[in-house]
Amino acid sequence: MRITGAAPRVDSTLSKGLQILETLAASNGSRGVSELARELGMTKSNAFRLLQSLTVLGYVRREADRTYSATLKAWQVGRAVLERTSLRELAKPLLNYLSQETGETIYLAVQENLQVVYIDKIDSKKPIRSWNPIGGSAPLHCVGTGKAMLAADYENLRDVISGRLAACTDRTITDIHELDRDVSETRARGYAVDTGEFRERIYSIGAAIMLPDGSCVGSLGVSVPDVNLGEGGVDRIGVLVLHAAGAVSEKLKSY
Repeated sequence: MRITGAAPRVDSTLSKGLQILETLAASNGSRGVSELARELGMTKSNAFRLLQSLTVLGYVRREADRTYSATLKAWQVGRAVLERTSLRELAKPLLNYLSQETGETIYLAVQENLQVVYIDKIDSKKPIRSWNPIGGSAPLHCVGTGKAMLAADYENLRDVISGRLAACTDRTITDIHELDRDVSETRARGYAVDTGEFRERIYSIGAAIMLPDGSCVGSLGVSVPDVNLGEGGVDRIGVLVLHAAGAVSEKLKSY
């Protein structure tokens, strides 16, 4: 007779492998086989076999001193799921908020190498408006959403992007020292500003969306033709974008 409501069986090998991965991910440094086996109540041979499988799959790295540490693969898998599904759902009310407050085109973007990719948007209803499709991309250093994400992880991205600052308009930042200053300004005010650096006469203002661990997972942005800005428009929109991105970041704390 089948008993309904019974807890499903958990594969013991999979469970132990995930225990090892979670333990390594939470560790401050690499761990030895004997240490892991003792801590998790496994035999040394079982722990070693599971570590070998995790290493082959790319989730664990064997260090020169024969200890093991977690790689970023698990984080990359989780981040990909978050970016493509949940992030859109969590951010949607804030995209609507920005659309109602500004009447301009609103973007939700994530980073892909040195590009931004737009994963959601709300179009402006104004006669003069900017446009980029969902799935469209732009250089990280040229647009508000990209510059916000760049500033959030500049220590890691500076050397990578230096020498790759291609010009899209005559306003594009192509000098790394000028970009240093721009990033400093972005961090000071909390939002990034593109003054027609990707498309002429199209401004964009973006703010980073942060995970609880302090890493950047995406950004929100408003794209505005300069004729629509009006006096004080950049600062007004910047405050709105910063508030909206902060609200999404807060949501992620309880996700």
